[in-house]
Amino acid sequence: MEILMSIVAGILFTVAVYLMLSRSLLRIIIGTGILSHGAHLLILTMGGVKGGTVPLLGENAPSYTDPLPQALILTAIVISFGVTSFFLVLAYRAYQELGTDDMDKLRGHEHDE
Repeated sequence: MEILMSIVAGILFTVAVYLMLSRSLLRIIIGTGILSHGAHLLILTMGGVKGGTVPLLGENAPSYTDPLPQALILTAIVISFGVTSFFLVLAYRAYQELGTDDMDKLRGHEHDE
């Protein structure tokens, strides 16, 4: 199962890099969202996909589930939601002001004086 999840995380990273290298601002934002999902899946995979009980002091179980990857992923989901919403507002405002989402046109031109 870990091999399959690692392959899916690699595919997500590949798609995200491809989208982030494009010229459209909306594709770049979608690429950062997919990149964060790939990072979440990678953290979950590195934590190990194994069954077990919750790590409580009173229980004697043969195996326990590590809660740290889930806590890290939950924090990363909240942060990626905030960053994505900021990017969307920034892109909307740039589109209102300049009328385009092309990165080459957003860069502007330097005038020789």
